[in-house]
Amino acid sequence: MKTQRFVPSYLLLAYLLLLGLGPTSAWAANKDMVQLQTQVQQLQEQMSRMQQTFDERMGVMKNLVEQSTDAVNKISAAITTLQTSLEKQQADSGGHVDQISGQIQALNDTMDELKGRLAKVSKQLEDMQASQQNLSSQPSAPGGQPGQPPAPQAPPPDVLYNNALRDYNGAKNDIAAQEFSDYIKFYPNTDLTGNSYFYLAEIQFRQGNYQEAVQSYDQVLQNFPSGNKAAAAQLKKGFALIELGQKSAGILELRHVIQRYPRSNEALQARERLQKLGVSVTTAAKPSAGRPQ
Repeated sequence: MKTQRFVPSYLLLAYLLLLGLGPTSAWAANKDMVQLQTQVQQLQEQMSRMQQTFDERMGVMKNLVEQSTDAVNKISAAITTLQTSLEKQQADSGGHVDQISGQIQALNDTMDELKGRLAKVSKQLEDMQASQQNLSSQPSAPGGQPGQPPAPQAPPPDVLYNNALRDYNGAKNDIAAQEFSDYIKFYPNTDLTGNSYFYLAEIQFRQGNYQEAVQSYDQVLQNFPSGNKAAAAQLKKGFALIELGQKSAGILELRHVIQRYPRSNEALQARERLQKLGVSVTTAAKPSAGRPQ
């Protein structure tokens, strides 16, 4: 007679539980895989949208650059036309010289402002390109966050310069002087640094600080001799020296303006000032050897 073997009930229950857990674990793994694929697809869609937005902004920025460049070219042509008109009216300068001088100064200021805007647009374009390159170089892992750019240490150059020029034209001399000084401090080697020295000297001249004004005009002449404020800086340096009682040095500066920029508005102003002082436009020639003294 054979003996029947009975399986304990607790072993049977454990076996049934294992059979039930197998499909459950596989189902959980499949669910995680689907979620991961969904996240990857969403990330790819976000990248596509970002690329499309970047392309659109790049197109807008390029159009702005082209428009600003056209505006600068038109203003340059207008300045050239005014200077030509000024040359034709040298015979009867008088009040016309002052009027055209103001117009040229206003156009120069507008041109400086447009240059600042153009520099701002170019800077924004470069920042967008740099951001795109950084975004492309980062790994596309879910949940990753791009690094934050460092905080700027100074206002953007165009913003700082335009604010200073606006306050200067609004006769807010103290505020404008501080802003031009800040521009020189933070951006010592840009195209507008020479202009900042010039307007700082103009403020010092307005306030009667002629010695400081002479030093600021010298910064323009020594460091930015080819800038658009060089002729005006030498003219005003001559005026400041005369105000300081250094008449001979001032007359020499005015004569240099006429020699270096003979067809400029500054040369006309230098001639008028020399005439008021009762001196000749040029130095008297030394007598040649052999001629009677």
